[in-house]
Amino acid sequence: MKLLRNILLGAAIAIMTVHVIVFALYAINLARFPFDYDEGEGYEIQNSVYISKGSWPYFNNDTYPFYGTNYPPLFHILMAPVVAAFGPAYWYGRIIVSLCTVIAAAAIGYAVYRESNHRWIALLSGMAFLASNFIYHIGALYRQHMVMVMFEVLAVVAIARFDEITDTSKRRRRIALAIFFLLMAGFTKQMAIVSVLAVFGYMLLRGVRRTIVWGILSSIVAGVFFVWILLTSNGYFWTNVITANIYQYLLGQFTGLLSLFLSLHGALLILAVLFFLYELYLDRLSVYSLLLVTGLINGVLSGKWGAGDSYWAETIAAVCILAGIFAGRSLNRSWRIPPDSLAQINRWLNRLGITRLVQSITPAFGTISLILFILYGLAVVKLPLDVPVFREGAQLLNIHSNTKFPQFYDAAGWTMGYAVIGQIPSQQDIDNGWKIVDLVKDRGQILSEEAAFNFLTKTDVLTNPPHILGLWQGGHYDPTELVTRLQNKEFGAVIVRMDQKPTDKITSLWPEPITVAVADYYQIADAIPMNGFYYVVLYPKA
Repeated sequence: MKLLRNILLGAAIAIMTVHVIVFALYAINLARFPFDYDEGEGYEIQNSVYISKGSWPYFNNDTYPFYGTNYPPLFHILMAPVVAAFGPAYWYGRIIVSLCTVIAAAAIGYAVYRESNHRWIALLSGMAFLASNFIYHIGALYRQHMVMVMFEVLAVVAIARFDEITDTSKRRRRIALAIFFLLMAGFTKQMAIVSVLAVFGYMLLRGVRRTIVWGILSSIVAGVFFVWILLTSNGYFWTNVITANIYQYLLGQFTGLLSLFLSLHGALLILAVLFFLYELYLDRLSVYSLLLVTGLINGVLSGKWGAGDSYWAETIAAVCILAGIFAGRSLNRSWRIPPDSLAQINRWLNRLGITRLVQSITPAFGTISLILFILYGLAVVKLPLDVPVFREGAQLLNIHSNTKFPQFYDAAGWTMGYAVIGQIPSQQDIDNGWKIVDLVKDRGQILSEEAAFNFLTKTDVLTNPPHILGLWQGGHYDPTELVTRLQNKEFGAVIVRMDQKPTDKITSLWPEPITVAVADYYQIADAIPMNGFYYVVLYPKA
């Protein structure tokens, strides 16, 4: 049995290692891609550009430059010195976010090791986080989401078992550290509320008065920073960050992502739920079990317009931790069962006449856990089909592209709200990006759906399409001034991104009046493919 477990553990580690290598290849190749890979990356940069110049990125979206962002500022504050030093670029942000994703995985591994004392399972659990298709998609992008998740994971790891610390000063420092990470996460992205609920819910179970005191203190700190940003942004922080995030809800998007989450992570979810039930009935609920529950709030919110698979990140982190602890304790035979409960279990087993099973049931759970880790590793396969070794491996296994990218296989397939990314950009994609730049440079101010072309032509970054679209849908954006400028043909070129090559009609992420004005007063000059989309360049009509 021990030999079998070692073989299974080796197989699980090998599979997860392949996933980590694929993630590393993805991150390295994205770092060298000089354009927007995921829509919105350039606006993350522009937010830091504003902050580096002493201004918040929160404005009246109705007037020039029609710009705003619906995210809190911490990530952009942290990146502002880098942007100021190197100028607007994508490579450094993607490298930094990739490292943050790895730190989150390392914290998951540490949490598992601390709770199970099993090094290999701890390593396996951290790698399982990186292996998730949902994490893979966003883990190397110049986006603030994984930075928030890193702070969240660090917060729950810091607060775990704080009540077992006998030294009062040390215990307070541990609580303060956890709350510091929570504040960092919350001012990175509002979705961190789920980790706030998990941490303070965990503290509440271990002391009401202490939780109230720390809750008041942290609320005061958060409130001071919120009011400061609100006042110094002339109130536009509220419009951009609060009002702009009230989007319509798409039930089909949620059900599709839920089904996809279960099909990809189901094997580990079994172990996580079993450990949650163990804590619920035989032990005390850990902060990790609470995060599993509260994280589902963001999972439900993944049905919002503009949301997606990234909203499941906290749940995936909790699943990896709980599954790892279950496997580690089973392999190490280190389950903690209260004496009364253990006696009751033994009496129940005695009545069934299977007392001999008691001695072997824990290692058997360990073996089953390893099998489930392997099944998870096989369920989340994603392969770059044009990379040596992976190409030959895919041919040997008869694996072909199942995505819109001929050089990329993704076991997740696709559903509404699932990111249409993951492939490694080709040299042709890079070359075509520079062709787009050549078409719009020296034409004065351009209006582009993606900020990279403004950066590279040294023109003002105008609008943030999904942001003003959300405001417009809620009745909080007036496109009159921008439409007037389009009617006056004040832009030397307009760039929109489309799924299909256009014929006589264009689509865009801007509100409908803007899209209509572009179609009425500008004509298609060229449509260049890049990263699975067509970038349509339009010039003013004669």
